[in-house]
Order: sequence, then structure tokens, then C-alpha cells
Amino acid sequence: HLASRAIDSWYDSLVESCDNVPSRPCVESLVRLAALLHDVGHGPFGHFFDDHFLDDFGITHEDLGAQIIEEELGEMIRRVRRNPNGQLQPLEELDPRQVAWLIRRPRIGEQIEGTPDWLCKLRSLFSGIYTVDNMDFVLRDAYMTGYNIRAFDLSRLLHYSFFTPQGLTIHSRGLATLVNFIETRANLFRTVYFHRTVRALDLSLEQVFPETMQRLFPGNPSEDLEAYRRLTESSFLVDVGRWSLSEDEETRELGTRWARILNRDVDWKLACERILHFREGESERVTIFSEPELVETRVRRALPDGLGEIPMRVDVARHYHRPSGPLPAGGQNFVLDPSEPEPQALDDDELFRQLPASFSIFRIYSTDHSHDAPLNLALNAVIGDVDDAKTNM
Repeated sequence: HLASRAIDSWYDSLVESCDNVPSRPCVESLVRLAALLHDVGHGPFGHFFDDHFLDDFGITHEDLGAQIIEEELGEMIRRVRRNPNGQLQPLEELDPRQVAWLIRRPRIGEQIEGTPDWLCKLRSLFSGIYTVDNMDFVLRDAYMTGYNIRAFDLSRLLHYSFFTPQGLTIHSRGLATLVNFIETRANLFRTVYFHRTVRALDLSLEQVFPETMQRLFPGNPSEDLEAYRRLTESSFLVDVGRWSLSEDEETRELGTRWARILNRDVDWKLACERILHFREGESERVTIFSEPELVETRVRRALPDGLGEIPMRVDVARHYHRPSGPLPAGGQNFVLDPSEPEPQALDDDELFRQLPASFSIFRIYSTDHSHDAPLNLALNAVIGDVDDAKTNM
């Protein structure tokens, strides 16, 4: 739906900015399919699955999604001849490789030579600052969680956006709406996606996931897409839910641990939390918080005698407001100020630069709340050490 609304608003400017643009129904169908299939490669537990399983094979759900689109869905995609708003021209045909290319985030060293300019510009709808994906999930999740029934002004954002030869461009009059969208999305990450209980569950999952995947899928999903198709979150939960009744002792013990997780009986309770903001040119890498193990070591040293060995886990959740300009996913969005002769990179706008580039939520968890006070004091002592250093905190 959002893909169609975006093309309805921006197609004419795409034609004015690029040569040899296919018909509107063809472009709309291509973008609709990319929006529909952009997460087709996800495994159980979404991005957690990427970080704690797919990463072992050097792939992401986008890599798997592209493979599924080309190898499993290619013929079906080529047969698509229309969408609810129009029909492809007789000689036009959708290319699964273009769908697969759109859904993958730009990467360092990626070759785009030979890729049509109009297709390169459409990629910003999937990996730029405001995309058909993140605009959709912000509206949906803000409403479904009760965060906000009208999270941002979608119509205004679409109205003030258009394509120029530089790329996807927003008029300066619509910039405040874009900033509001970025801030709303960041607040959703802080309050919903990175909620303390969500992250506590992730910590518990980390302890059982490697052993679990050895039993459920001991191999590279890209080498067996049919088996991967059958590995759904539903099948996953059914399988681990049975393990507590297994005759095998190791499987039964693992099943008991899963039963606690499924009953939301998590091992870890939040003891203390800090939120760190980083602006353009600043990096978490130059702070102590880029090394959670080092922070844990220093916090343990700062604890009173007898508490240095208490159970503790350090968790860092990171959110990027926008791709950094030098990175491959950066440089896709522009702003048009009527007083300037040409659109400028959005990162150069003063209002936009006032936004942090990213933030990190740094948390320390323990098995109960009995040591919250000393843990907070110890963390404050460690932060004091950092404040005296020349870092970009």
C-alpha cells in the first residue's frame, strides 16, 4: 500500500529525473513486490536470528531473501502483469534480480555500474532515511502499542518529497515533518523494540540459541532453502516446547530452560540504564561503552567488597537515526531549499544536523534487584572516569 502511494506521488518526478523509466504500472509493481518480499528471508525471532545464527555463515536475511526471490519466486514474478492500479505494457517484464537488488542494503565495494539510474533512485525507498518499510512499521506499531494513533504526517511527507537528478529529495517546507518522523521512530525503539524486558528475553535466548539451532537447523540455510522455508517461528516454538518431555537428558534440560523463557520467566532483571547520544562526527567506538566487557570489568572493580562476582550481564542496544553520509547507505536523501540552485545532501541541512546520528541504550542486568543501588553507584563511578577522558560522549 505504501509503495503504491509513494509511486503515485513520485513517479512523474522520477521520469523527469531519469532516462528510460518503465511505465508507471511496471515501476509500481516492482516496488510493491520489493515491499512485499523485503523480509521473506527472515527466520524465527527476526533480527535476533540474523545476529545469533545467520551471522555465523556471513549472511543476513536480506541475502537469503534475494536468493529466495531469484531462485524460488523468479518465474512467478516474471508472470506478474498488473497491479490494482494498472497493467504492464506488452513488452515489459518484471525482473526478479531487480526486486532482489532493491531489498538489499548498499554495501562497501558494491558495483552499480550498468544498473539503471531510475532503479538506483528507487533503492532509497528501501534503504534511505524514510522508506516504505519504516514508514509502515512506525504507523502500525505506534497505533497497535498505543504509543500514538497518528505518529507522523504521512501525507505531508509524501507531498513534499520528489525525485531530482541527485536522488530522493524533500522540500525544506517538509523537513520538520521528516524530523518528526525520525524522532517518533527513535522513541519507538527506546520504548518498544528496545524495552528492558525485550532485551532481557534476548539475553536469555542468547544462552540457549546456539545449542537449539544445532538441533533444529545444523547448517547454512542458503544451501537448503526448502528446509529453511519450513523453519518458521511457529514450528520453532512447537519443537522447543516438546523438548521438556524428551527421553534424552540433554534435550530435556534444554527444553526446561526453554519452558522458562516461554513462560516469560526471564533470568535477568534491569539494575541500571544509561542512554548515550552521538552526533555527526562522533562515534561510540571512542568511548568505553563500545566495549561492554571492559565496562563490566570496571563496574565489578567499583562494587563494594563481596559483590565483585555477582551475576551480571551488560547489554548495549544501538539505534541509528540515519545512515552516515560516508557509508554506502548514506547519501541517498537530499533537501531542496528554494534559495539554493540545486538540492543539497540532507546531512548538510542545519535543522537535520541538530538530530543525533545515533543513540545507544546501555543497561546492566542482574538476577534480582537486591544489588541495584551498588550497581548504579559503581556505574556512575565508571562514567565519571570516562567523563575525564577526551572522548566523544
